[in-house]
Amino acid sequence: MLPQSPVLALFFMAVAGLAVAIQAPLNSALGRSIESSVAAAAVSFGVGFVALVLLVALSGDSAAFGRAALAPRWLLLGGLLGAFFVWASLWSVPVLGVLTTTAALILGQMVGSMVLDYIGAFGIAARDLSWTRLTAALLVGTGVILSQF
Repeated sequence: MLPQSPVLALFFMAVAGLAVAIQAPLNSALGRSIESSVAAAAVSFGVGFVALVLLVALSGDSAAFGRAALAPRWLLLGGLLGAFFVWASLWSVPVLGVLTTTAALILGQMVGSMVLDYIGAFGIAARDLSWTRLTAALLVGTGVILSQF
């Protein structure tokens, strides 16, 4: 298991952000290639599923799959949200371009995250809304608008 390091977490999230920027146009190209955005999303999810199953097997934690059957069913909605994200991003790239698609994604994440932080959703520590956080989201919203010019 990796150490709980803020520097490592920031690094991984920056790399994940890069991956999102690459994933959307790559999946969009797959959708054009196979002439179906929904099928492209399914193929992308399938490849990711296989990769994650292999990672779980290699980590020696295959028993976690059995424990997942005992988890509350509503926790499985994350998979549906992920599927929507993959499809929406690959569909949006040809319409908006990669930059605007990614900026809109980040804006949605920031607004949703502020609400989730504020209410302390899913067992996380509640955090106050601040002018600094609201300004950050406003600036990203401005970036969404400016990225279209």
